[in-house]
Amino acid sequence: MRNTALTIDQSALAHNLSTIKNILNPKSPAKVMAMVKANAYGHGVSYALAGLKQADAFGVACMSEALEVKKTCQTIGINKPIVLIEGAFGADEWLTAINQGFGAVIHNEYQLNDALEHTPDPDSFTNTVWLKYNTGMNRLGFNRQNTIAAAKLLHDKGYKLILTSHFACADEDGSPITAQQISRFNDLLDELRHTVSPDALGSLCNSAGIFKHSDQHHDWVRAGIALYGSSPFSHIDARTLNLKPAMIFSTHIMAVQHVETDESVSYGALWRAPKPSRIGIVSCGYGDGYPRVVDQAFVGVMVDDTVIRAPIVGRVAMDIMMVDLTDTNADVGTKIILWGQDGAPSIDEVATCAGTIGYELMCRTTARPIRQVLSEPLVDNPLSE
Repeated sequence: MRNTALTIDQSALAHNLSTIKNILNPKSPAKVMAMVKANAYGHGVSYALAGLKQADAFGVACMSEALEVKKTCQTIGINKPIVLIEGAFGADEWLTAINQGFGAVIHNEYQLNDALEHTPDPDSFTNTVWLKYNTGMNRLGFNRQNTIAAAKLLHDKGYKLILTSHFACADEDGSPITAQQISRFNDLLDELRHTVSPDALGSLCNSAGIFKHSDQHHDWVRAGIALYGSSPFSHIDARTLNLKPAMIFSTHIMAVQHVETDESVSYGALWRAPKPSRIGIVSCGYGDGYPRVVDQAFVGVMVDDTVIRAPIVGRVAMDIMMVDLTDTNADVGTKIILWGQDGAPSIDEVATCAGTIGYELMCRTTARPIRQVLSEPLVDNPLSE
């Protein structure tokens, strides 16, 4: 049996959600939308939702994701609203949203027209519209004038309003773009409350904004990467933010090669042994979701219940990678932690070695590794052996 596994730690998910809730203003705490789009950032919706059940709502990108999340919630007994953060695509999807009770972002005139033509029951969650204001990200959303016009039309039709926008640079210290976005958002939210509806709500902060802009939490925050134990900042690690990794990527040594000085390993002969070396052949590669190109990356080798860091050598292949075991007594069958467990690299460290971000590595894990759930504090799981 090929023993490559992704272990989803539900207690870590719950911990990270609690960390986020503890940051919120205790006098009027914002509600938390847990982003579970892209199959819960690669963790698997069916594995992640139980750990996030204390969220106030779940956010997804599209209708197929919303339907999957709703089905999973019904299966495990969670009753939470679901929001389509990119909205409904066409009248048929809008009618499905009404029928299913999904909330939806409205960010263009086509979606606006569908909402004005087909109105939901006043008590439905769909009757709360998330109106997207383009404050400077310049991807989705109305400009200021059109946001005001849309808000008036929706309010006149009986909709409740949540003004929403998205930061472009919230992870950067002192960004003038972020300051401008905050100013634009707050100015328009105040105007909507004075001219359209005093009950209009606001939602601005993503994970980076939650940690860095506590005075901008408004009525809803949208937590994403932080829920899964990865830092939204390049200069602050997850541990400093009191976040725990929710994904442990592990495998095993399948063979050991002894190579002499100056012998090469793997495709392209990119690495040559500086001395006689023991090379562990590890059953994981880019076919499992580990990045093919990494620079100075390492793994955790589980030796006598201790995790020892060992460097990856040679080019990562589709099904296997090579690890220098010369300074360890690891052998065939020894467990390898690719990321996510104390002593091993974090997913953010691996991402840095691959020239990308943790978000991408989470989402690119494939269906091949065994998925399993860990609901108790981390112990070596015999199911993955």
